[in-house]
Amino acid sequence: MLGSIFRDYPEPSENGYWGRPTSTIDWCEENYVVSPFVAEWSNTITNGLFVLLAVFVTYSAIRNNLEKRFWWIGLGFGIVGVGSWFFHMTLLYEFQLLDELPMIYATCIPTWSIFSEETEVLRNSNRPASISRQLIVGVIVFSSAAILTVVYLISRNPTFHQTAYAILNVIVVVSAGVLATKYVKDPLAKQNLVNTMALSIFIFLSGFAMWQLDIHLCSFWIYIRRSFLRLPLGVLLELHAWWHLLTGTGVYYYIVHLEYLRTLTHGRANDYTLIWRWRVFPELILNGKSISTSYSLELLGNLEQSNVQEGKHRVKKE
Repeated sequence: MLGSIFRDYPEPSENGYWGRPTSTIDWCEENYVVSPFVAEWSNTITNGLFVLLAVFVTYSAIRNNLEKRFWWIGLGFGIVGVGSWFFHMTLLYEFQLLDELPMIYATCIPTWSIFSEETEVLRNSNRPASISRQLIVGVIVFSSAAILTVVYLISRNPTFHQTAYAILNVIVVVSAGVLATKYVKDPLAKQNLVNTMALSIFIFLSGFAMWQLDIHLCSFWIYIRRSFLRLPLGVLLELHAWWHLLTGTGVYYYIVHLEYLRTLTHGRANDYTLIWRWRVFPELILNGKSISTSYSLELLGNLEQSNVQEGKHRVKKE
C-alpha cells in the first residue's frame, strides 16, 4: 500500500502549460514535476500562507479600528503573496515583477509611517502629526521607490532588488527600535515589543538561511529528493518554499509590532492590548472586543479566559 503512494520524479519540462520560462530567475525546484499546470509546485502553494496571513492582519486592523495605513500594509502584504504565487506557477517575467516590485512598495508604507513621526507629536500624543511633513516624507519615499523601479527594470538584476528590499526593512526595524526605546516606558509593553520584533527577525532570518541553502546546495537537494525521498515527500525539501512560509510568518509579526508601537506612542495604550493567541500568535485587540481562543498577555505566558460574546469581554490589563 505504501509503495503505491511514492513515485519517482519525472524529468523536468522546459515547456509546461505556461510555455518556456521568461523570468530572470529559475529556482532550485524542478519545473513541472508535480503538475503540468504549475511550474514550481511547492514554491507556488506555500504562498497561500502569505495570502491567508495578509487577509487576517487586514481583517484584524479593520475589526479593531486601527488606522487605515495598516489596512494598506496588509493589502500590500497580500499582493506580494499573490504575485509570488503567479510567478512561481508560471515562471513568466511579468509575474516575476508582480512578485518583486510589490515587496518594495509594501515596505514603503511602514517606511513612510515611521519617518513621518515628529518628536513633538510623540511627546504630546494629543497633537496631530504635521500634514506637510507626511506629504514631504511620502514624496521622498515613493519617489525613491519609483527610481528603484526604473533602475531595476533597466538592469534586471535580482541582486539590486533584493539589496534595496533588505535596506528598506533594516531602516524600518532600526527606526522602530529607536522609537520604542525613547517613548515606551511600560515594562510589559516594552517586552511585548521586543518579543514581536525578535521573533519577526529570527523567523525571517531562518527563512533567508533556507533560501541561501536552496541556492548554493541545489544539486545536493535534487539528489536527495530524487534518490531517497521521491514524490510526494520530496516537496518537503524545497527550501525556497520554506522561505515563503517563514518570511510570511515573520512579516506578520513585524506588522503587529508596528501596530502596537503606533498605539503606544500616540496615546492609545489604554484602548488596546496585545494578546498572544495560544501563547505564541500575537494580535492587537481593541479593548471590549471578543476573543474566541485561549490567549496570554505575554509570549508563552499564563492563559487567560476567553469570551466569545461580542462586546462583553474586555481584555484584561496588567
